[in-house]
Amino acid sequence: MGSAPSEASYDRGRLRQWLAGEARADGVARRDVLRLVAAAGLASAVPVGLAAPRAAAATAAPGIVKDLPADRFTIRGTNAETRFESLAGTGHTTPVSHFFVRNHTATPRIDADTWTLRVWGDGLTGDGLTGDGLTGGAREFTLADLKRLPAVSRTAFVECAGNGRSLFATQQGQEVSGTAWTLGAVGVARWRGARLSDVLRLAGLSHRAVDVLPRGLDDDYVTADGTNLGRVRRPLPLAKALDDVILAYEMNGAPLPPDHGHPVRLLAPSWVGIASIKWLGDIEVSSTPLYSPWNTDFYRLYGDGYPPQGSAPLTRQTLKSAFELPWNARLSTGTRHRLTGRAWSGAGAIARVDVSTDAGTTWHRAHLHDTPHRATWTRWSLPWRPTSPGPTTLLSRATDTTGRVQPRTTRHNTQGYLFDAVVRHEVTVV
Repeated sequence: MGSAPSEASYDRGRLRQWLAGEARADGVARRDVLRLVAAAGLASAVPVGLAAPRAAAATAAPGIVKDLPADRFTIRGTNAETRFESLAGTGHTTPVSHFFVRNHTATPRIDADTWTLRVWGDGLTGDGLTGDGLTGGAREFTLADLKRLPAVSRTAFVECAGNGRSLFATQQGQEVSGTAWTLGAVGVARWRGARLSDVLRLAGLSHRAVDVLPRGLDDDYVTADGTNLGRVRRPLPLAKALDDVILAYEMNGAPLPPDHGHPVRLLAPSWVGIASIKWLGDIEVSSTPLYSPWNTDFYRLYGDGYPPQGSAPLTRQTLKSAFELPWNARLSTGTRHRLTGRAWSGAGAIARVDVSTDAGTTWHRAHLHDTPHRATWTRWSLPWRPTSPGPTTLLSRATDTTGRVQPRTTRHNTQGYLFDAVVRHEVTVV
């Protein structure tokens, strides 16, 4: 079923309910959430500098299990960003060996044989009390239970809402806070698992249900000022939960690796990455609107032109394109080069990509190499034979099937979310 109208209604309605004090902020005292909202997350975040971030030489990061060779990743605290040029020649889906890692704390090691998923809350039918003293039902599922349900596959990107954050500073001269991603906090995989809708119906979905809150099994997230926000969790509207969301237990044809959610993660196609909770432990189904820090103080837009309390919670990802080329690459004059890249959108499929090799003076339509689909990316290429030595700027500009085109600049927000402007990719012809 189509979910866009329901999502828009959800955003507006939940924002009104939060401001009116009608929504339950799961696990965090309201005074703490209001304080965090007022600070817009700036106190505990790392400012993004004006210099382009350098690639890390380390091959490991705190709390990440897999190897992180420097030719594929840039380490950013507890996270690992994919070097976009390393994707050249890897195919449409991103190998696990190249897939970025976004961790709030550290990757947990979970035994799939003893793992269970608890689905509970007053949005389910049944008798008894939930853990919070609310009437409702509860049911537990093992991994074997999920695998007995009809399996579905989704080829979809997962992308951090802050992907491109450092470009607010390097391209627009604006300060933002948070992890200084360039464009590599995104990856596409073939995910396989059970429909969330099937699991909710088996658990006894009630007509009263409005929100679904998945929660991870990683450690509690504690901010720099010592506030314990609990385990990572973020509610979904029921319309999205029943639409295309799956409980994924496979990635690219193999069991989920530890860093990517083993044994089961939620996948919410087209939405900001925080919605696709890893290491799933429980799902609350509620008859009242739910809030957590991940849709109150985080993952809203703050700044000039936004309400003091921020925008509605972020849902769909935005439109981007990127070259599979190192930053500040050196290319030979008189040589035929094949410029390659990828473009993606949370709102529609990619309709076209235009490329400029002279800082936007002229544009040429790139060749698309994949059948465009929503929620995934499309590879593109353009031949180029530079004739004059010296610095120049490459640009790629994507258009999706909704008619949206990448803009020249992105409206600023203090936490650096949803950067979607055309990116200036500097190279030197030698």
